[in-house]
Amino acid sequence: MSGRQVFGDFPEDYSNLEKARIVIVPVPYDETSTWIKGADKGPAAIFEASANLEYYDLETGFEVCRLGIATEAFITEKSSPEAMVAAVQREVAARIRKEQFPVVIGGEHSVSIGAVAAHVENVNDLTVVQLDAHSDLREEYNGSRYNHACVMARIRQMCPIVQVGIRSMDYSEKKTMAEGRVFFAKDIYNQKEWITEIVTRLSPHVYITIDLDVFDPAVMPSTGTPEPGGLFWYDILPFLKTICERREVVGFDVVELCPNPANKAPDFLAAKLVYTLLSYKFGGGNNTIFS
Repeated sequence: MSGRQVFGDFPEDYSNLEKARIVIVPVPYDETSTWIKGADKGPAAIFEASANLEYYDLETGFEVCRLGIATEAFITEKSSPEAMVAAVQREVAARIRKEQFPVVIGGEHSVSIGAVAAHVENVNDLTVVQLDAHSDLREEYNGSRYNHACVMARIRQMCPIVQVGIRSMDYSEKKTMAEGRVFFAKDIYNQKEWITEIVTRLSPHVYITIDLDVFDPAVMPSTGTPEPGGLFWYDILPFLKTICERREVVGFDVVELCPNPANKAPDFLAAKLVYTLLSYKFGGGNNTIFS
């Protein structure tokens, strides 16, 4: 595995795998993507960019790295999508058992299935919030039920979902969408009420899956399937902060970075998104998890 192997440039006291409260689980998997390849290089690109993060978060006034942010070894299982999902599930479940907060870094979106499965085993009232340009509700695609285009179809078999930022789908997916639980990008553009409306639909425990193509290509061009009309940094951050304040976020993932060596800004956006969401989780709002 080439590239940088850890998230952040933290002192050893803040990055010990056994002592850290937060563990980054990198999954450089890109076997079912169907357009622009390269999501397998996403974790290393995020890690490289993360070395330039400031420890101090301006908004929360918190240095979340002081809780410990360690990085697990790369999960490199590629024999089949099902085997990869099982490997992710095992690793995330192991971190939950050790009372550590797991963050999965993809890789394509199919890596989220295993992470959610581990959390469903641990809490019985989980809702998954999906931020994404695509609905990902196909029952199968290219002969696989674990294709990146099927990730939310698999997850909704495990627990309720809420979909945010959607602006592209197949007609077959529209017929299976849950009414009142899909928030299209065109309907939340320039609005504020949508944040409260979504949060009221969430159960006490929440898992957040962020496909980076939820962002507009103007700020996030480095994805495998970019779509116009996306959300921006200050659309998404207040939403994430509100969830952390009003619900118990048990884990999250950031997926689908397809890095471009000529443009490092999207890599840093992804790294800062991870660190900012951790700051919201632990630096303000409801911080009772594992306490």
